[in-house]
Amino acid sequence: MARYRVILAYDGTLFKGVQRQSKARTVQGVVETALHQLGWTGNAILAAGRTDTGVHASGQVIAFDLDWQHPQDELRLALNAQLPDDVAVKSVRLADPGFHPRYDAVARTYRYHIVCLDVRDPLIERYAWRVWPQVDLNQLQYCAQSLPGKHDFAAFGTPPRLRGSTWRTVFQAEWSGQPPEFIFEIAADAFLYRMVRRLVSLQVEIAQGKRGNDLITRYLETPPALPIQGLAPPHGLSLVSVTYETGARITTVPDEELDQELSGYETRQ
Repeated sequence: MARYRVILAYDGTLFKGVQRQSKARTVQGVVETALHQLGWTGNAILAAGRTDTGVHASGQVIAFDLDWQHPQDELRLALNAQLPDDVAVKSVRLADPGFHPRYDAVARTYRYHIVCLDVRDPLIERYAWRVWPQVDLNQLQYCAQSLPGKHDFAAFGTPPRLRGSTWRTVFQAEWSGQPPEFIFEIAADAFLYRMVRRLVSLQVEIAQGKRGNDLITRYLETPPALPIQGLAPPHGLSLVSVTYETGARITTVPDEELDQELSGYETRQ
């Protein structure tokens, strides 16, 4: 029996998030079904991030224990043969027995894609939020400059656990692109529930001239009692990578916590 670390990509359009649900199609559900076909006897896979309904990923990290007597690349091929077309295993590697994709992560990176068009474009909008009026890229970049550093992001999300901390450290936040398409990329040690989508919504409103350009700084300095209302739709968001310290000692997680990690846990991003 060995622990494997796997990078997944998926189109979140037809998934109700990552967490297994009894009456809904989820990423966890289809991956575990594929693993069962290969002789897996575990209770639950582990995941680095709980992407919400409709959110995509190109760099989701999962882990599981499996008695596999063949090369790692053959496990990648075998899983992909069992998985549906909207999920793919990009890589498989052996991990230390105590590796946990969530707790051992030091950073996660998300991208949000917007497209500025006054008429819908079905070929683009599956993976991008169409907004109008046009946004000002300089204003978007100005907004993003306020985000790096350690701040209280209570205005933009809720913690995964009741009374948990709303302080997060953002390592990078920037906008790029040219009309009509723009991409927001943000990397942090962790994220609050719907934090990225609220940040994107407010930045777009500011860049459209609908809100004052000092709002983000004000919310970070003095968060309101509840998170703000604006929320960008999920289909523009993708989890693109999870970062781990090279050579870092990995802490073993108790078996009962491994079993419960994805069971009954509300999606949080």
